[in-house]
Amino acid sequence: MTRLLLAIVLVLAAACSREESPAPAPPKAAAAPPPAPLEFVGSEACASCHSAEASAWRESQHALAMKAPESPRTIRAAGLDGKPADFPVKYEFGVTPLQQYLLELPGGRLQAYTQAWDVTRKRWLDLYPHEKLLPGDELHWTGRQQNWNAMCADCHSTDVRKRYDPATATFDTRFAEVSVGCEACHGPGSRHVTWAAHPEAGGGSGLTAPLRERQGTHWVMKPERGIAYRSAKRETEQEIEVCAQCHSRRSQLVEGYRAGAPFLDHYRPALLTAPLYHDDGQQRDEVYTWGSFLSSRMYARGVTCSDCHEPHGAKLRAPGNALCAQCHATEKFDAPAHHHHRAGSKGAECVACHMPSATYMQIDPRRDHSFRVPRPDQSVTLGVPSACDSCHRAKGAKWAAAEAKNWLGRDAHGFQTFAETFHAAESGAPGAGKSLAALAQDGSQSPIARASALARLSGFVDPAVPEAVVQGVKDPSGLVRLAAVDLGADLPSAPRTQTLLPLLADPLRIVRIAAANALAELPESQVPDSLVAARVRATEEYVAAQRYSADRPEAHVNLGTFFARQQRFAEAQAEFAAALALDPAFVPAYVNSADAFRASGRDDESLRVLEEARAKSRPNADVEFALGLTQARLKNRDATIAALERAVKLGPDVPRYTYTLAVALHSFERTQDALRLLEKAARKWPANRNVLLARATMLRDSGDRAGAAKAAEDLLRAFPGDEDALALREELR
Repeated sequence: MTRLLLAIVLVLAAACSREESPAPAPPKAAAAPPPAPLEFVGSEACASCHSAEASAWRESQHALAMKAPESPRTIRAAGLDGKPADFPVKYEFGVTPLQQYLLELPGGRLQAYTQAWDVTRKRWLDLYPHEKLLPGDELHWTGRQQNWNAMCADCHSTDVRKRYDPATATFDTRFAEVSVGCEACHGPGSRHVTWAAHPEAGGGSGLTAPLRERQGTHWVMKPERGIAYRSAKRETEQEIEVCAQCHSRRSQLVEGYRAGAPFLDHYRPALLTAPLYHDDGQQRDEVYTWGSFLSSRMYARGVTCSDCHEPHGAKLRAPGNALCAQCHATEKFDAPAHHHHRAGSKGAECVACHMPSATYMQIDPRRDHSFRVPRPDQSVTLGVPSACDSCHRAKGAKWAAAEAKNWLGRDAHGFQTFAETFHAAESGAPGAGKSLAALAQDGSQSPIARASALARLSGFVDPAVPEAVVQGVKDPSGLVRLAAVDLGADLPSAPRTQTLLPLLADPLRIVRIAAANALAELPESQVPDSLVAARVRATEEYVAAQRYSADRPEAHVNLGTFFARQQRFAEAQAEFAAALALDPAFVPAYVNSADAFRASGRDDESLRVLEEARAKSRPNADVEFALGLTQARLKNRDATIAALERAVKLGPDVPRYTYTLAVALHSFERTQDALRLLEKAARKWPANRNVLLARATMLRDSGDRAGAAKAAEDLLRAFPGDEDALALREELR
């Protein structure tokens, strides 16, 4: 960046013709003192002025999220060597309904023991009762998935610094406060404490996150509808993003998050995609409520977390249906005419129908926060669960759907309207790609639903994809832009470059680094001068994000793949080796290492790496597929077919494996075998363009013009207006 040096020229007035004393110079304004350091001071520093809030907080799950045991205790467990030993409990982790214990391993590692304490029933609970976990398994208590430093600490303590040293593979993790304290939600408090001592000095309260979404607003009841509306539009996401740092399913990009900072500068959240969510957006895996909430009518109408949750004690603001009655008139909604259940019964509870729960870790029920209308009809047509299952599972979804239709005189409908589109995409129905693209551009849908539609478009070979990316990268929502960049990474080089280049300068870090990754191969000569600095910054941010997770093998694979695409092959292979040093059975490291060797013209090394992967990991479809492609390049016909057949057997639901095997069979003059395979594939995936087009062209090449014409029509039904299908149909007339 060019720096401009501003010269200050002092112009002296000419002296008067008669002698006079010079006028006194005006007093200089005192220089403003530099701002006090922004530091964490601890929750007790807040208590003297905020005693009521501090008192409520001390009894909350936030305050008790992690703490040292009151007296020394040990747990006997099988360690890294598989031998039982006594391990001291370093910290108690969580409060209720279960509590885990953190045990210390060499290298600064704290690990969450997988035998938890059931607080209610006073018993030990095996969190993986159906699996025999041995040392070396990532889910064993000594494995990386149970590592507190990387997996848990950021949400159970305040201002966590992971401090991982890849040279020694050790942690020196620190935190400002052992639990989730005041400053986790309000930001570092040093300037606020200084201001509180001398408010006359002005300068604002010093908080990085004042959380003012609810200040000066209230909910006004509309008598005709019985539903309240917010008196002023919610203008910021600050409060919701503060909660999202821990109440979302996400990965961490960098540390140093401060309450009030943009959430997407520090985290990459999960979208409404399988297997985390059902097709209608209901929670499926453990997703921590934020994603569900963003898809809700409540979020769209301006509701914030603290409208329902008192934030300091983390309790609900009112018990039972009274909580919903803050905004929903009791006489209209807490009545049998609305809920169709006996007053006071379980079915008359608002949350029973609109916030059904799913149980995780065996005894921990979590309520879905999408606030949806129960849709038993979609249970019948789409196979998704409905709240009716909670009490009436034995009677079945058809019974529940009929009852609801009898009450309403029609099938129920609600705010979320994307279930059919997402289900069609998951089942590979014809036209699903076009429907996803239309949903992604539908402004009436929530941003997370539109972003999820773009994410679900990944892998679709559909003419609607490029335009969906073009529109998505211009969206005001960072979630949508991120999903559009991820999808755009699969576009051909020219449209990818043209569409994604401006995103290198996006205001959000997560979007910038996604763009840098998508454009990794782009030569510097093709980057406009106006974006050169932005690309350098975004690339550095991408690399830094991977380096932050250097304790995880996937981060090294990401970085190695990035370097390989830039033809920095030695650096790439060093990263793949680092991944395998962390986990010798980590398949993506082998597969991407082999691909980097292929790109550098070393197929012999590619073959060696993949054979090593077969020896050191469980049978894996990706390994066999990569092995088949490598054998094909080496012109080993039988080995090619054998490997691709193993890939299809291990990954029967991946169309690419079947398609590639068919192409290989055809190229080795086994066209009839290829056609039999493609015929089955076309029935299984009637909207897969590659499968349909390959079948049509192979039929034509084999001389079956009538069969080819019919296959071309199948392709056109799935992809109306497809240029290749139209050309093929014209050729066959």
